[in-house]
Amino acid sequence: MRLGTVFHDGKVKVVAALDDDLLLDLDRAAELARYETNTFTNMQKVIDEGDYGLEMTHHLLRRANRRAMVKAADVVFLPPLMPVQFRDCLVFETHLKNSFAQAEKMTGQRFDIPQVWYDQPIYYKGNRMSFVGHDADVIWPDYSDHLDIELELAVVIGREGKDIRAEKASDYIFGYTILNDISARDAQMVEMPGQLGPAKGKDFDTGNVLGPFILTADEVEHPVALRMEARVNGEIWGGGNSAEMHHDFGAIIAHVSASETLYPGEVIGSGTVGTGCGLETGRRLAPGDVVELEIEKIGVLRNRIVKPG
Repeated sequence: MRLGTVFHDGKVKVVAALDDDLLLDLDRAAELARYETNTFTNMQKVIDEGDYGLEMTHHLLRRANRRAMVKAADVVFLPPLMPVQFRDCLVFETHLKNSFAQAEKMTGQRFDIPQVWYDQPIYYKGNRMSFVGHDADVIWPDYSDHLDIELELAVVIGREGKDIRAEKASDYIFGYTILNDISARDAQMVEMPGQLGPAKGKDFDTGNVLGPFILTADEVEHPVALRMEARVNGEIWGGGNSAEMHHDFGAIIAHVSASETLYPGEVIGSGTVGTGCGLETGRRLAPGDVVELEIEKIGVLRNRIVKPG
């Protein structure tokens, strides 16, 4: 199933995609089916219901009451959920090698991948409040002259857990979605030598984009192997496959949950797939650009870049 959150007819609604053009309003469908539940009033409640919430959703999709259907063209897409917590990793070797090569050209310094990157997943905690959804405008931060995209696969945690073993980690995954980690590269280059991770290079309003749907974990095998592609104004910038992750989501979840509890509704990004950003190939975004990130089975996450003034 592909589940999303939209604004329609004056209300925020949890929907399931019937196809690329038609959605099922799950709360309305539950009402028509005489379900006595408020599960479908927001995505977090669906996630918190666990297997029972997914079973109800499957049942409503099988019945698919026409009176609960809405056209995708008539809704405003929101992030599928606002994360309880947000972490972003860096697990694609090709992306790292390409980025270091470009950084060497820009700075004249040599960059080598540290051994720790191969030994364990590397991640930072980002701004969980800055997320926007499919078709939303991304507002260019006024302190930056170099904005970039990052094509990532993100996992949504579905169960609470601590000290999760890698081989059991897939049991804690609710689903997968597309993440565009918009980056102010010039600010990032200035602050990264401080060795505290990205700050204003990543943290600004509309700087994180999620959606358009969450693909539930039962739709794909773990570890996932999904095709990924980034396009700007219809031109292919790059992409790859999630199977190329050096550390898969099992290893990531095991590492993050070591002596730390993960909660339903947390989002963890994979980091950028190889050639999934402009930095790797010397491309830059410009005001007015339309970005499309596509991941197999999930869909297309589209946004316009807007520079005020």
